[in-house]
Amino acid sequence: MTEQPSSVPMVGLGFFMGCLALNPACIIEETAPNSCGPASAKVVEVLDGDTVVFETGEQVRYLLIDAPEVAHSTNEESDCYGDEAAAQNRLLVAGKTVDLEYDVECDDRFNRLLAYVYLDGRMINRTLLERGHGRVLRVAPNGAGHCAEFAAIQQDAADAGVGLWGMCGESPGAVNCD
Repeated sequence: MTEQPSSVPMVGLGFFMGCLALNPACIIEETAPNSCGPASAKVVEVLDGDTVVFETGEQVRYLLIDAPEVAHSTNEESDCYGDEAAAQNRLLVAGKTVDLEYDVECDDRFNRLLAYVYLDGRMINRTLLERGHGRVLRVAPNGAGHCAEFAAIQQDAADAGVGLWGMCGESPGAVNCD
């Protein structure tokens, strides 16, 4: 199985013509084919195990994984394994330019972009899940194409007791891929 982002149909001629009409210097290559957001960007901040900030200020929430929460103030306490998941995400992507693949819906209710994040051809969402730094979370309609694969990866991580599965005494439970 390839680790490269799958191809997405190119944007329509109407989008291209509209872009040119509004801005003759419009460069389509800077935007992903389905125009959710950038095709690649530099990560300048890691907020937690599943969310990063780009140099443009855009926040990106990784599709199909949910990492334990981290404390964002002194009044809060991090979830079990939240700080470790955030640290691993930071080690993987902080300061690096990543590639993005979008799904059906572009953003969530918090206006964060939703994407599969790649570094050097490897999907970071999958890597974090393999290492037990999160659990599968599918919010339909996104994730249909990878859900069964991610559910199997999560089960393997739980069976091996890696990451949160070995430290937090949790069981992965069933993943709903419908």
